Amino acid sequence: MDASASGTTADAAAGAASAANTGPEYNASLVKKAKLQSTMAALLNDPILSDVTKNPTLSDVDTLINLELGSAMRICVVKMDGTSVDVAVMNSATVKDLKLAIKKKVNDMEETRMGHRHISWKHVWANFCLSYHNIKLLDDNSALHTYGIRNNSQVHFIPYVVSRAFQRHSRRKKHRFFHGLNKKA
Repeated sequence: MDASASGTTADAAAGAASAANTGPEYNASLVKKAKLQSTMAALLNDPILSDVTKNPTLSDVDTLINLELGSAMRICVVKMDGTSVDVAVMNSATVKDLKLAIKKKVNDMEETRMGHRHISWKHVWANFCLSYHNIKLLDDNSALHTYGIRNNSQVHFIPYVVSRAFQRHSRRKKHRFFHGLNKKA
């Protein structure tokens, strides 16, 4: 018997010993997880479930179930370039919930299309807002139904220009730290 044959026998014995140490509970757990993943992959490839994201969270699935039951609504968000994104939110959703749904949907779309890409949503919401029938949706805590938004409504992205009276976005703050350093003492 040569050294390579005894080495593979020793490796096989070590592998069997480690499998014996892991126990049947661990192996059963792996089998269950593999079955679950294969079932989920088969379900997500079904054309009926095409609106479910590839890695759905429990809240995503819950919203889609409520959409089918009628306690959620689908909103079409029209971007400034004319393309649109459909998002689903609960009937009791606020403007903030809609913004979070848009953020999640757009991030998922960008990640599948181009890989990992960072979008500064703070910049987006500072310079653009949502509007419904030319009414700006500025209050994040207000419910969507107060603006008249219902199932299959269209909401538009529009540029957000704040008047001087509010002073919210009046001046850039990028170089404010260095403002007083240039003055002669």
